[in-house]
Amino acid sequence: MFYRRKFYIVKNEFVDVFNAHFNENNLPNQLKHGAQLIGRWMIPKDEKTTEIFAIWEYDSYEDYVKIENSVRSDEAHVQQVQDWYDKHGGRDYVINNYLLEVRNEEIKTTLME
Repeated sequence: MFYRRKFYIVKNEFVDVFNAHFNENNLPNQLKHGAQLIGRWMIPKDEKTTEIFAIWEYDSYEDYVKIENSVRSDEAHVQQVQDWYDKHGGRDYVINNYLLEVRNEEIKTTLME
């Protein structure tokens, strides 16, 4: 199995907008292409920001790459994401003003297999 954590630090005033985008656009597209969501959580980081992260499971790293390529080449989804960014000031504006940190990282189990 391959696991990844998608991690964001988001300004509090954008959390509801960001979570709605995930639930309405990103999650359905990921699931459509075969990704498996373990869960998605958020915790306050400080009085101005919130940490939001999701844990995803794939059969293998190769499966992850295949699914990500399918997600990124889904023209309808790409347009949805672009429209969402445009609605909120553009991609650069959103990234520079609301998403203070973004990480996509492999996570490994510490359990003996």
